[in-house]
Amino acid sequence: MKRDLLDRLVSARADKHPVALVTDLGTGLQTLVTDTVAHGGLGFDATDLTVIRQWLDADRSGVIEDDERRWFVQSFNAPPRLLLVGAVHIAQALAPMAVVDGFDVVVIDPRGAFATDARFPGVTIVSEWPDDALQQLRPDRRSAIVTLTHDPKLDDPALHAALRSPAFYIGSLGSRSTHAARIDRLREAGFGEADIKRIHAPVGLAIKAATPAEIATAILAQIIQVRRTDDSGGART
Repeated sequence: MKRDLLDRLVSARADKHPVALVTDLGTGLQTLVTDTVAHGGLGFDATDLTVIRQWLDADRSGVIEDDERRWFVQSFNAPPRLLLVGAVHIAQALAPMAVVDGFDVVVIDPRGAFATDARFPGVTIVSEWPDDALQQLRPDRRSAIVTLTHDPKLDDPALHAALRSPAFYIGSLGSRSTHAARIDRLREAGFGEADIKRIHAPVGLAIKAATPAEIATAILAQIIQVRRTDDSGGART
């Protein structure tokens, strides 16, 4: 690998930016592909870049081939993040489940009595107000955000910040009537129908979950379903 490509790869990984190293198996030439640019000696058309970025989004590595060329794509991604707003009982069950599934979990709650290391061992805790915390955390396309406090003073600022981000999943706890009132507040705040449709509420798959652990299971299953399914309903392999 050329030194400039190695430096770019190391820098991207240090900054936790998604990057794919693509090697032409015929010539040995290499290129780095990110969300926005490609650096290196290989020329890709728009279709090639779309396929490579789809593989990168799916954490997929392997050989891509067409009639003329064979490339090896090696994807480098930071772990997906799960940002939980509200250090409640459901979050206590959800956080360790998500860690096992490979998520980098952050619990956000300014209420010191709830957000403690004893209740969330081994998980990053942020005690800032949710909108301030999300501004600092800068959720990206590999981030899921779930509001769990059931308190508009905390959930609404978090949802405003979440909807202004490219997070792949946004969920919010609450009944249908609670969500209807939430929608009214979001409209008053200037959010449109496309924004509102991004919110999964009531949050989680409809499996008649009742206990905090069951609700956590339903939420995590829905996050995985959204992450692993493309917009057309097909599996993201």
